[in-house]
Amino acid sequence: MKINLKPEMGSPVLAIQNLLSWNKYKRLDFSTDFVKGRRLQKHEVSWRVLCTKRIGASISCSHSFHEGINLPSIQELTDARVIYSVAPAMGHNQDSHPESHLRVPAIVSALEKMELTSKAMGRASERGIIFIEGTGPTYATGNTFQESLVAAGAGLALVDSVVAASNSNQNPPTGFALIRPPGHHAIPKGPMGFCVFGNVAIAARHAQRVHGLRRVFIIDFDVHHGNGTNDAFYDDPDIFFLSTHQDGSYPGTGKIHEVGHGDGEGATLNLPLPGGSGDIAMRTVFDEVIVPCAQRFKPDIILVSAGYDGHVLDPLASLQFTTGTYYMLASNIKQLAKDLCGGRCVFFLEGGYNLDSLSYSVADSFRAFLGDKSLASEFDNSAFLYEEPSTRVKQAIQKVKHIHSL
Repeated sequence: MKINLKPEMGSPVLAIQNLLSWNKYKRLDFSTDFVKGRRLQKHEVSWRVLCTKRIGASISCSHSFHEGINLPSIQELTDARVIYSVAPAMGHNQDSHPESHLRVPAIVSALEKMELTSKAMGRASERGIIFIEGTGPTYATGNTFQESLVAAGAGLALVDSVVAASNSNQNPPTGFALIRPPGHHAIPKGPMGFCVFGNVAIAARHAQRVHGLRRVFIIDFDVHHGNGTNDAFYDDPDIFFLSTHQDGSYPGTGKIHEVGHGDGEGATLNLPLPGGSGDIAMRTVFDEVIVPCAQRFKPDIILVSAGYDGHVLDPLASLQFTTGTYYMLASNIKQLAKDLCGGRCVFFLEGGYNLDSLSYSVADSFRAFLGDKSLASEFDNSAFLYEEPSTRVKQAIQKVKHIHSL
């Protein structure tokens, strides 16, 4: 990110830290109305901005975006290319559980190794990376409720930032919420499947009610069906939910004929892919299903449930996506948002339980956002791959295209 305070001074180094403090909690109603009619109460969010010029001088600055929340200035957001938040929920952990407290730190470590974080200050600044660190209480699992609030709130802060940047920039930064617990299995009435709050569902309503972005397109490429998000908007024509997932995997929902109900009929697309589907399948799905759906829907913002558990090395399923698959998805979704909705796009971390494949794949997603070359070849090993079930994939794609008139 470049902020030329004076042209002759060159580019400063920028680091942004977001401290989410939740001092007062209000009782949350987990009924359907929670997602459909109410937004998560956000308390004070403070941002510390340090702009250090190459000549050694420094300046502190802040900007009040809207009542009760301090966000980076519009100038600071305008030229950024990636904004990310971190809410690791270190106190929300159970020994030997795949959704562990090591997931987010593993991603951050990979980003640091590849010099994609604010620790590589000069380079991160020059490349347009803003870091928003969402921190929460690191207590035992008894504080899962609070840490889940932090995760959801970090996602809302990213939506705010991306929307603010899009108001003055035709190519705003892409947001990525590196948060846990994940959210897409949380049904409107309560937690489910490693998930506590429906982070993406809450963000969708926030985008509508706070920012006036009526039409929200949600892409869920987690290996498991996002049943919670599906249920929250099943009868809503203004939120298009598109899920690709492994056929027959947990939680057993997301059948191809489930297309929405009432006014929302046609605004839900579920595409179960056969086990063994990989990069070729997902590239075809993107071109033949995701793109035409988005073009027809004409969204105002794109939100992504980014699950990395479809990787061939992940222990909980049997798709064979690669790091390169996730680079492709990140790059293409970013371009889709640029073409259709002013570049407004925020990714939310969902699954991904092999720490190596998770961290490398997220890091390569960052490289895609920045327009850098993929490093997937340094991690992916073709020896792990086998022939994709191309006939069954083609049949599934043709069926969903017929159902949705694509």
